[in-house]
Amino acid sequence: MKLKITVHGVAYEVEVEVLDPGEGFPASGPLPALSAVGGEHGHPAPPLAVAPAARPVAASASSSPAGQPGSLVTSPIAGTVIEVKCRAGEEVQEGQVLLVIEAMKMNTSIAAPAAGTVRSIPIAAGDNVREGDTLVEFT
Repeated sequence: MKLKITVHGVAYEVEVEVLDPGEGFPASGPLPALSAVGGEHGHPAPPLAVAPAARPVAASASSSPAGQPGSLVTSPIAGTVIEVKCRAGEEVQEGQVLLVIEAMKMNTSIAAPAAGTVRSIPIAAGDNVREGDTLVEFT
């Protein structure tokens, strides 16, 4: 079953599997408690299977539309800037990828919310950013 969830304003499409009773959890009653060491009742936790990362449906954020004086594109997530694909003075089109951020082994492309001219880019490849940090400023 596919579901769409939104986390901090970013929509993700995820695939989930509904388990029948007895396929992982008891049919009724509370779920087993996990202790601080990660396992049930103090025993070490078994390794978890890692599912493929969800892909973002929308990955751009802006405090005001690009092309307006002083408009900004801010980071929708915390992560590491992998690649900057624009430069100061460049004119960009709506939807053009401005940069790529990696968070939890998933790359997120940050696109221009509208056409405009890049005034400055206060970050560089390799920089760590937090949610809400300014990524690109428009003139």
